[in-house]
Amino acid sequence: MADTETYTPPEVWKWDKESGGRFASINRPIAGPTHEKELPVGKHPLQLYSLATPNGVKVTVMLEELLALGHSGAEYDAWLIKIGDGDQFGSGFVDVNPNSKIPALMDRSGPTPVRVFESGSILLYLAEKFGAFLPSEHVARTECLNWLFWQMGSAPYLGGGFGHFFAYAPIKIEYAIDRFSMEVKRQLDVLDRHLANNEYMAGKEYTIADMAIWPWYGNMVAGKSYENSGTFLDVKSYTNVDRWQKQIGERAAVKRGRMVNRAVGNPSEQLHERHDASDFETKTQDKLQAAAGE
Repeated sequence: MADTETYTPPEVWKWDKESGGRFASINRPIAGPTHEKELPVGKHPLQLYSLATPNGVKVTVMLEELLALGHSGAEYDAWLIKIGDGDQFGSGFVDVNPNSKIPALMDRSGPTPVRVFESGSILLYLAEKFGAFLPSEHVARTECLNWLFWQMGSAPYLGGGFGHFFAYAPIKIEYAIDRFSMEVKRQLDVLDRHLANNEYMAGKEYTIADMAIWPWYGNMVAGKSYENSGTFLDVKSYTNVDRWQKQIGERAAVKRGRMVNRAVGNPSEQLHERHDASDFETKTQDKLQAAAGE
C-alpha cells in the first residue's frame, strides 16, 4: 500500500482487490449479482432479509414494536444474510435490493409483491402501512421525518467514516481518524442539545426517528460500537443522549429486535432466523447448541 503522505492519485483509478482492509473480499466497484441464489420465502406476508447491523436492527425493532401494539399483520419471517460471505450479491437478493445492502423487505400481503429497500424507506413504509410510530399531525410528522433523514445522511460518517478508519482500515491514518472523529462528536452534540429539551427525537412521542437513530448513536454512547471508541470519543459526556439510549434500550420490543438476525456475541442473544414469536424462547443459539450437545 502506498505511503499516505506521498501518494499521488493516478490519472485513472483502477480497482486494487487487495485494498479495503477487513472487508476487502466483499468490496467492489460494480453492482449486480455474483451468483445465482433464490431467496427463501416463509409463511408470513412480510419477508425480511437482513443482519443485525445498526441498519438491520432498525427494522426488526420496528416490526417487534408493531407486534407489541397488536398489529398482527406485522408478523414476519426474518432470514439471515451473511454479508461477510457475500449473500447480498445473490441474484434473489439483488432483485429485492439492487444496491446489495441489508436490510431488504418483501411485502407479499397484496396482489402484487412490493419490494422495499433502504432502512429509512422500510421504516416509513411500515409506519404508513400500519399507521403507527409516525405522527399524523403535519408539524409533528415533519419533525419526525427531519430526524429520520438526518440519520440517513449522518450515519455514513459514523460507520463508513469513523468506524472504518478507527477499527477496520489496514493502517491507522491520523488525518482520516481526526476528520471523522470531529464529525461524529459534532453529530453527538447535535443530538445531545436536542435531547436536552425533548424526551424523544420528535418530542414526547416515540417514533421511527428514534428507531433509526438509536441503533447507531445509542449503541455508540452505550459503548457497544467499535472497540474502545467510547473512551476515545468520550461518549459518556453526552448525558442527554445517554439518558435517551438507556430509556429506549429498556423497551421489551427493542430487546427482541436486537436479537433478530444477530450472529455475533452472546449466544443467548442470537436469533439467527425468526419465523414466530416463540422463537425467542426456543431457537436462540444457546438453546440450539444445547439441544445439539455442543
